[in-house]
Amino acid sequence: MGIILNIETATKNCSVSLAKNGEVLAIKELNNGNYSHAEVLHPFIETIIKETNLSFKDIDAVAVSKGPGSYTGLRIGVSAAKGLCFAFDKPLISIDTLTSLSYSISIEDGVIVPMLDARRMEVYASVYNHYHNQIRDIKAEVIEKESFSKYLTKGKVFFLGDGAQKCKTIINHENAIFIDNKFPSSREMAKLSFYKYQKSDIENVAYFEPFYLKDFIVIPEKKRKPIF
Repeated sequence: MGIILNIETATKNCSVSLAKNGEVLAIKELNNGNYSHAEVLHPFIETIIKETNLSFKDIDAVAVSKGPGSYTGLRIGVSAAKGLCFAFDKPLISIDTLTSLSYSISIEDGVIVPMLDARRMEVYASVYNHYHNQIRDIKAEVIEKESFSKYLTKGKVFFLGDGAQKCKTIINHENAIFIDNKFPSSREMAKLSFYKYQKSDIENVAYFEPFYLKDFIVIPEKKRKPIF
């Protein structure tokens, strides 16, 4: 048996699910356009535990979306997951955020390009075939007219995630298909985390860090000019 708590906070969608053997028992999500993870994550966790009449002792592992994504969102999710693992002596499982997002759709041919907004015209993106096998490494890249032309010339390319929205006006190709309202979710994490649990593919709780892909840069506030 594998009862796994799945935590997804890499984007504006704060999502928590409890799954048994890869099947979701309960899920709580909030995507209100803001990063409200710090306020709602722990209440969500407590709610789904109560809804399933389980306790933290009944959980076999905690899975967390490891990134790439929002620096702050990832820190909140990973900190919560590690805290639970330490407190209840549970193994920690990490799930690649873009891989999880790719599983939110099913296709018969072509490729899937899940992408997350990395500000300005940059995205975090990868490429998966119709079996959801990764066929291109994750990159932080600036979107241009020729982006993903290698795949677009061969067949359909399904773009999804909040980063795909900025591509609509730039990538103009008959094989480009943009799918709206898709965010990384703990729902898709359920089967992936159970698969890793079965293989004992776990992280070192003390040393695990999120996959940021690029350094977090603090932009200093502009100095205000004196009134007088």
